[in-house]
Amino acid sequence: MNHAQLTALGRALRLLGEHGESLTSDTPEAKLHEVKADLKRALELLDESVTTAKPTTRCPEHPNGPVDENAPDLCLLCETRRRAARRDEFNGPAPQQPQTGPVQSRYGVRGDRPQPQQRWLAELWNGQAWQLCGTPRRDRREAELFIAAQRRAPRAAMAYRLVHEFTDYEVLRVWGTPVRVDIEPMGNL
Repeated sequence: MNHAQLTALGRALRLLGEHGESLTSDTPEAKLHEVKADLKRALELLDESVTTAKPTTRCPEHPNGPVDENAPDLCLLCETRRRAARRDEFNGPAPQQPQTGPVQSRYGVRGDRPQPQQRWLAELWNGQAWQLCGTPRRDRREAELFIAAQRRAPRAAMAYRLVHEFTDYEVLRVWGTPVRVDIEPMGNL
């Protein structure tokens, strides 16, 4: 709600308050029609000011979240968090089981990534860009022999190059605290 809307709505509501104070049992019909028109104007201003949907919960964090009728603030998300905390109070934290296999993840875990390695890539010029030819080699001499054989072939490219690729992984910074989370919603109950 911008300042102009706020000012206009406040003025309309104050006018309605004055109408309410001046009402008596012998108020004329014309005055009631004036009150009705002012009331409609205030409702129109209020409709213009409200831009979001009516909140479904009383939760300030998730006003339009899913509803749980049994929760004090009607918020299913917060109530689920509170239930998990109460369950941990009574049962203690979930038992930590050793990992038997790799964890499924979109990006993988540290153990899934390749170890630091050095590779030699043979590339040929196709006329527009450099492209990989053959498989990457672990030994530079073997890669140079592969390129020499390619240059002697009947359909040799106009240019080749040898690219040295070295990959290594080093943790530079960690945000947050990694905590193992039980993926079962009720703790395997």
